[in-house]
Amino acid sequence: MKKAILIIKDEVNVKFDGLDVNTRRKISDKLKFFVPYAYHLPSYKLGRWDGNIRFCDIGGRTYLNLLDKILPIIEEEGYQLDIDDFRKSFDLKFDAIDKNYLSNIRWPKGHTHEGQPIELRDYQVDAINNYLENPQSLQEIATGAGKTIITATLSKISEQYGRTIVIVPNKSLVTQTEEDYKNIGLDVGVYYGERKEFDHTHTICTWQSLNVMLKKTKAEIDDADIEHFIRDVVCVMVDEVHMAKADVLKQLLTGVFAKVPMRFGLTGTIPKQDYEFTSLLCGLGPVINKLSASELQDKGVLANCHVNIIQTQDFGQFPTYQNEVSYLTSNENRLGFISNLIEEIRNSGNTLILVDRIKTGHLLEDLIVGGTFIQGKTKMEDRQEEYNEVATEQNKVLIATYGVAAVGINLPRIFNLVLVEPGKSFVRVIQSIGRGIRRAKDKDHVQIWDITSSCKFSKRHLTERKKFYKEAKYPYTIEKVNIW
Repeated sequence: MKKAILIIKDEVNVKFDGLDVNTRRKISDKLKFFVPYAYHLPSYKLGRWDGNIRFCDIGGRTYLNLLDKILPIIEEEGYQLDIDDFRKSFDLKFDAIDKNYLSNIRWPKGHTHEGQPIELRDYQVDAINNYLENPQSLQEIATGAGKTIITATLSKISEQYGRTIVIVPNKSLVTQTEEDYKNIGLDVGVYYGERKEFDHTHTICTWQSLNVMLKKTKAEIDDADIEHFIRDVVCVMVDEVHMAKADVLKQLLTGVFAKVPMRFGLTGTIPKQDYEFTSLLCGLGPVINKLSASELQDKGVLANCHVNIIQTQDFGQFPTYQNEVSYLTSNENRLGFISNLIEEIRNSGNTLILVDRIKTGHLLEDLIVGGTFIQGKTKMEDRQEEYNEVATEQNKVLIATYGVAAVGINLPRIFNLVLVEPGKSFVRVIQSIGRGIRRAKDKDHVQIWDITSSCKFSKRHLTERKKFYKEAKYPYTIEKVNIW
């Protein structure tokens, strides 16, 4: 029998020594995935790249969480494996918690439940205990489930062993998460923008800030020192994990965080692309639990919804999707139709309109009386002012780009959510609807408006979205409208 060695370097990285080249090629081919965007890249068009991402190189370097896919190949090739394990031993022991784990702490002044003991919901308890039993894992938990209190509770439980770093996709979530941590009395700091705080028991940061710090550390710029930043860290959590660019997040999780024993990922939407999911699997672990929006709707945690698909009958022919969507999101007749629709529905409650293009947002802002447009360049304090108004006003119209408002904002009092040409991304569509289905005291239902077209690419994208709606159990109807 042939012999080889499996070298386990740390919590994520492994290497095979002694495998022949044909076996290594079989493994590499097993763990390669074609990426759709390759078709548009010069390197692919010029033949310099085959369009595949590989998770095992020809030298035998791969990832611990992929061994279940690799070991059968090695066995078929007739190898006996010896194991050299260089992981640090962590004696992590946790008792299961119940809903009263935080009940000695009361919600602070200004909170919806001000003065009441913090009581975890049953599904939050289940999620936390699932993580404690599986210290490297992903959970798909629908938007609106209270993921930050899950994160904060895990950090509190973990601090007996060391520090925690929580990675979020944007500044809004940094401040929201920091607030939840303070609510339960944790020592918390943040790292983003002008606030660069080291040595707190728990640190909230964006993956972009971490990536910049890593680059500066390598270049020995300023006082950046990512090794100092992660000192004594035993737990890393990634919230809204689908938002991080797969290669950047993977580099961080399998590089500077490679020795961290507890690795938790949370998201409302696990990516469907194989290469994106595998990238998360490498750095965080398998999916151990899913909690859908429909389950939370049944529990009364989220508002029910209905998707009204409005398909305008357009007959233009466009060579590319970009040409088509540029026309659809700037055409005077279509925008006039959308603004008239807003006037019809705005009296039923606050309305959030999501757009893909900044130009579209400005045009709709000009057409809709009292409408306000926010985008990436809008100052954080100005955005927050608009969000605060949603909490108190009755018929406010807020226009925002998908990039700004599809993830990371908490606006329960949205009664109408309008999606202008939402495309075919499962993650974007489901996350966008997540903005609307948060429940409020005066709201248990939301109307979703999917504005699309009969043009070629829009029809194809609608076909995909209908699959998403069926999968998520969101009821929908289709109305074809002639606006000409």
